[in-house]
Amino acid sequence: MPQPDLVFEAIGTRWAISTPVPLTEGQRARVAERIETFDLAYSRFRTDSLVADLARRAGEVLFPDDVDAMMAVYRRLYEATDGAMTPLVGASLERLGYDRDYSLTPSGAALASPVWDDRVSLSRHAIRVSEPTLLDFGAAGKGYLADLVVEALAEEGITDCTVDAGGDLVHHGSAPLRIALEHPYDAGKAIGVIELERGALCGSATNRRAWGSGLHHVLDGLTGEPVHEVAATWVLADTALDADALATALFFVGADRLADFDFRFVRMFTDGSAEFSPDLPGRLFLREGRPTGGRSASGSRVVGHASQGQAR
Repeated sequence: MPQPDLVFEAIGTRWAISTPVPLTEGQRARVAERIETFDLAYSRFRTDSLVADLARRAGEVLFPDDVDAMMAVYRRLYEATDGAMTPLVGASLERLGYDRDYSLTPSGAALASPVWDDRVSLSRHAIRVSEPTLLDFGAAGKGYLADLVVEALAEEGITDCTVDAGGDLVHHGSAPLRIALEHPYDAGKAIGVIELERGALCGSATNRRAWGSGLHHVLDGLTGEPVHEVAATWVLADTALDADALATALFFVGADRLADFDFRFVRMFTDGSAEFSPDLPGRLFLREGRPTGGRSASGSRVVGHASQGQAR
């Protein structure tokens, strides 16, 4: 990645923004304002957010107009995963200890998420809940915010940039980026390298927010339990909203269930094997590999399967 012009902490993660010319104070302030506006709407870790308001009472809360695109992606993936991926997973995460105070101490048994249509509806930027409901937008929100920061920079006349939001990348630069895919079990190794020419690359791994005995942040909404078959995913897409959301969806279903989206991916399982797109712009570091229909997918997107080898 190019040497960042601006590095800062926000929404609990490290941001790095690279531009050909250093940003002005006004442009930096515009970025900070855009992030704060988003956080004030969607964070479940602050008491003054709109999400916190929905968790306190039944009724309707008006969100910024960017809510429509995010909720639309969530709805598509909720249906594609038969309800396993859902923004209604907030209470489930809190039950297992991933709460506002980061207690990391479960308060009870796993809690399944409510059924979407029984609890939530959306109309003209407003979310209505039939009873107090804690939403969690962590599966797509950080990627979406990276897109929105790129949009804010474009409105300031900055169209050549790279935004890295804690590993969720949006690249609109003049030259491609060469990016290592971090091994989920050894941060000193990589399982492959991706060439990102333009667009977004987002990843997710069960070790990034893990605690206790087998607990982590990727929960199956149908059971409230952490998933255990998939260790890590990476997705290339035009937007980080899609890439971030799809990286989560791949923990629950194969890529054939997500064929309505345009993306390329790598999915690594806990047994060390991997699935990947045939047109992946890069290479995986594998001992063995052969074309196949994939472990759990029969569609055209999954045509690679290999055993994990030593990173180089």
